[in-house]
Amino acid sequence: MKNTTKLRHILQLYTLTLDVDDDENFHAVLVSKRNHTSCTFIDKAYSAILAKAFGHMMKEIKSKG
Repeated sequence: MKNTTKLRHILQLYTLTLDVDDDENFHAVLVSKRNHTSCTFIDKAYSAILAKAFGHMMKEIKSKG
């Protein structure tokens, strides 16, 4: 699955904030649109951040379903 497709699916359920620190680590903060819980992911690669966020989203969907 391409990163843009993952991002589109993530943004349907979460508000996503991306940032890069001085060490060039990406920080992604997901905030659920439904219950306003948040989750943070940190990694060196943008694609790894999206993969972690997408995996988290899929776990949340499966646990509720």
